[in-house]
Amino acid sequence: MIPSIEWTEENTVKMIDQTVLPFELKFLELNDYRDVAHSIKIMNIRGAPAIGVAAAMGMALATIEYKILPKKDFITSMEEAANLIQSTRPTASNLFWAVNRMLKIITSAPDDPPNISELVIEEAKIMAQEDINVNKNIGKNGAKLLADNDIVLTHCNAGSLATVQYGTALAPVRYAIEQGKRINVIADETRPRLQGARLTAYELHYDKIPVKVISDTSSGLLMRLGKINKVIVGTDRVTSDAVFNKIGTYLVALAAKDNSIPFYVAAPTSTLSLHETIKDVVIEQRDSSEVSHILGKLRIVPEGVECLNYAFDITPFKLVTGIITEDGVFTPQELLKKYK
Repeated sequence: MIPSIEWTEENTVKMIDQTVLPFELKFLELNDYRDVAHSIKIMNIRGAPAIGVAAAMGMALATIEYKILPKKDFITSMEEAANLIQSTRPTASNLFWAVNRMLKIITSAPDDPPNISELVIEEAKIMAQEDINVNKNIGKNGAKLLADNDIVLTHCNAGSLATVQYGTALAPVRYAIEQGKRINVIADETRPRLQGARLTAYELHYDKIPVKVISDTSSGLLMRLGKINKVIVGTDRVTSDAVFNKIGTYLVALAAKDNSIPFYVAAPTSTLSLHETIKDVVIEQRDSSEVSHILGKLRIVPEGVECLNYAFDITPFKLVTGIITEDGVFTPQELLKKYK
């Protein structure tokens, strides 16, 4: 897949508009950090690693706008920009990690604002390349878990589109195929925004990787029928006791546990928030129209009926077989020992 987001030579942010996939491959080119924040909020770009890089690039755009100010005013304006960007999605760790990484440069650099702006722009570019490198290492480590002819279930989209490039949960699949293994993927449709059906299926089909789409309610049966060998999902935040990922992940993990199927989580270390526990995390609730309507167009729920729309759920560590990072594969207990 082509990169989901990149910094251009014209000092703009170019990203794939994921809200129109798979019907159209459309690019947005933004030169205002407010537009980047809006794109994160309405999910033109989504996926924890991708929105982390988008946040960093949004901060870089803000430095271009504010670099004409005196340094004190520059820092105040950049803190306001940071607050706006951080307000867009409350659950994903990468968003806050990226903004704080930029703020550290902005507030600690002894340079004047124009030079700080150059430093921040370069850091955003570095973070984009880091993401690709991290994903490829996740792929290398995770591919060891996959055998020839494995059928891998994934939920939501944690592939190339959810990162700058290459993916997290799909990285082991890509790497295993590059090694010559025959791997097939089953993608849950992932209601209500259908990221599995729209995005995972799109990028795998684009790259000629065998994929089938199922309804979210089918995965348990397919596990029982022996049609799924492994489960690999991504994550938006890992605390000291659980994994936070797209709504429906918990049910997949329960079914995998009941059928003795390994359940793996691909987690770049930028998603780790091991000083927190379940009770510290805010679960994002999105507009109920995402549930009442299909792709914002066709109403499927009667007028006047309330819809609940939690965007993420909580999978406790007891259901997780292993966590794949750029450093290796770890049980939850090993992960805590290594990183906490």
